[in-house]
Amino acid sequence: MRLVLQEFLSLDGVSQGPGAPDEDTSDGFTQGGWFVPHLDEAFERLAGTWLERADAFLFGRRTYLNFARDWPKMTEHPSAAILNGLPKYVASHSLTRADWNPTTILSGDIPAQVAELKQQPGRELQIHGSARLGQSLLAAGLIDELRLAIAPVVVGTGRRLFPDGGAPAGLRLLSNETTPGGLTIVVYESTGLPEYGTYGAAEG
Repeated sequence: MRLVLQEFLSLDGVSQGPGAPDEDTSDGFTQGGWFVPHLDEAFERLAGTWLERADAFLFGRRTYLNFARDWPKMTEHPSAAILNGLPKYVASHSLTRADWNPTTILSGDIPAQVAELKQQPGRELQIHGSARLGQSLLAAGLIDELRLAIAPVVVGTGRRLFPDGGAPAGLRLLSNETTPGGLTIVVYESTGLPEYGTYGAAEG
C-alpha cells in the first residue's frame, strides 16, 4: 500500500486544531477552528474521492480518539461506512484498548511496523491529521504522497507540520487546484532527499 498523508494547514504551516476551538488546546493553543470557514462543497467532494482510495487508516493517538468519538455516531454521513468499516491502526505508547473496531494498536518501533503494513496488498494506507506521526514517518522516508489543503489564514501560533529542525525531504508536485472557499489543494509525491543548486550561470 502507498502511505498517504492528508493534512489541513494554515498559510503559516500550522496543523493544530483546524476543526473546532476545543479540538486541540494542548500547549495553550486558543486559535482552533481556523479551517472551518473555508470548507465548501468542492472540497468535500474532493476529500470524498480521496477517501474512496483508502484500504486502511493510520492515526496518532489524539486524532484517533477524536475520530473514534465522532464517526460511529455519524452513520448518515456518506464517508461513515468507509471510516467505520475499514481496518484502522493507531500509533500509541499509552493506549491499552481501542474500541473503534476494527483497530490495531501499534507501539514500540512504529516506523518498522508501518513499513510492514505498507507491504500488505492494497491501494492506500491513509493518515488523516496526526501531524507528529506524519513528521516522524516523513523523516523515516515512509510517506509516499502528501495531500495538503492550505487555508488562506495566518494562525500565528500552534504546532506546525514542518517545524524548525525537521528532516529535509524532496517533493514533486502532482497536482494543484483551488476551491471557491479559498483553499489551495496541493498534492506532492515524495522523492527522497532534496536537490540543491546554485542560482545563475557558473563563471569560467
